[in-house]
Amino acid sequence: MNKPIGVIDSGVGGLTVVHELMRQLPREKLIYLGDTLRCPYGPRTEKEIIRFTWEMVDFLLTKDIKMLVVACNTATAYTLEQLQKNLTIPVVGVIQPGARAAIKSTLNNHVGIIGTEGTVRSNAYSNALTMLKPGLNTISLACPTFVPIVEQGILSGSYAEKTVEHGLLPLKQFSEMDTLILGCTHYPLLKEVIQQVVGPDITLISSSEETARETSTILQINQLLNDETEPCYHQFYTTGDVDNFTSLTKRIFNSSIDNLKSVAIEKAVI
Repeated sequence: MNKPIGVIDSGVGGLTVVHELMRQLPREKLIYLGDTLRCPYGPRTEKEIIRFTWEMVDFLLTKDIKMLVVACNTATAYTLEQLQKNLTIPVVGVIQPGARAAIKSTLNNHVGIIGTEGTVRSNAYSNALTMLKPGLNTISLACPTFVPIVEQGILSGSYAEKTVEHGLLPLKQFSEMDTLILGCTHYPLLKEVIQQVVGPDITLISSSEETARETSTILQINQLLNDETEPCYHQFYTTGDVDNFTSLTKRIFNSSIDNLKSVAIEKAVI
């Protein structure tokens, strides 16, 4: 089916999922919307997270998407079940794929989770992990300073290193941890710095690859795969500054992206 896949995120972090979708599903057209104007979602209330997510979804539904990928852990934690129940198209989040990848990775059943305040507050990862593997030992840590530096394009250097080192200090008490879930799609952009801080013996899990794999499976099951061979025409939207968004995409894709536009999606609240 030659319709696009919609991908939403609170900012630029979801582009790590887009990058993996492009790699695994090169024939599929993608439409990405990053709500950079209201990023980060982590400190937001549950009501705000739900409203913001639905505003993104409503925008993408006007583009006649065939499937929705919620490439934001916070939005996944608070809206996935609601979206799956109310939409007629398949909806995939990033938490279950990330949890499955962590379970495959851990050798001693000690898994750490870092994410936004909202994701950690929801207990979505710890619940998903223990549901899949009862008895698993987990620790969750909110790292509210990570998303802002990613959105500013600070992905390396002394400031990034100090920010990450300070943010991860509480994990030192969880000394047996052998696997760490990057429970926010912004965090893979800091992966090298995070690995340097936690050490080479800890496996870092990004849900991007697993999410793309699950997307592929669902498309195949529902006979929604694009069978056309023409080059894909991707579209990118941001609610914030186009120049800042462009500079960050260059780091992710190692090239400039075309078809980037700024849009307003916020609805008046009565």
